[in-house]
Amino acid sequence: MAQAPTCIALVSGGIDSPVAVARMLNSGWNIIPVHCSQEPITGTEAEDKTAASLKHLIETIDSSGKIDSNLRVVLVGETLAKFTEPDAHRDYFVHMKRLFNAIASDIADQVGATAILTGENLGQVSSQTLGNLGAVEEASRFRILRPLLGLDKQEIIDEARVLGTYEISTGPELCDALGPERPTTVADLTRLRENEKVQGGLNQLAKICLNSLRMRKLSSE
Repeated sequence: MAQAPTCIALVSGGIDSPVAVARMLNSGWNIIPVHCSQEPITGTEAEDKTAASLKHLIETIDSSGKIDSNLRVVLVGETLAKFTEPDAHRDYFVHMKRLFNAIASDIADQVGATAILTGENLGQVSSQTLGNLGAVEEASRFRILRPLLGLDKQEIIDEARVLGTYEISTGPELCDALGPERPTTVADLTRLRENEKVQGGLNQLAKICLNSLRMRKLSSE
């Protein structure tokens, strides 16, 4: 029997990503969850919601143990603060998602995963416009799985309610703590790369963040 494929799941603590995880579980994928925490800019609220949602999925639908028993937490707050300078701030959310993909790619290399899973939904926020999704994906060395891409937000909420993760995931979104008032909706790749180069390059920034990686146990075993 062929071995089930493995993906790195970028899980934010919001409503969407647990639904994406559940969908890929149902498709037979093994899931290695990663949470990019914006500490010390924010607290641990998003991480706590992420862990609680994943624990719920493990207890309710993950009978085969396909979700890894550890949540990998990577601190990105100090690195993201570098993109609040005037030349880069309008692109903040695109830089953020590109950094997440670079981090996930490095972890995928380490664990032998073949894809990166996100809860992205077309047009829902500025980094998920058609003009930005390609620039975000360009930062990944692996294919991106977006099972929620074409869904209406209400459809995602309805699925989250059925799964039992909706109430866990609700609450204020913390990912925009450093974001601009008017984020770009059509990314300029040359500008993005130049801004990242000024800060040492995207790959180097990802490696710096990965120095903070820690494991948070999800199962009680």
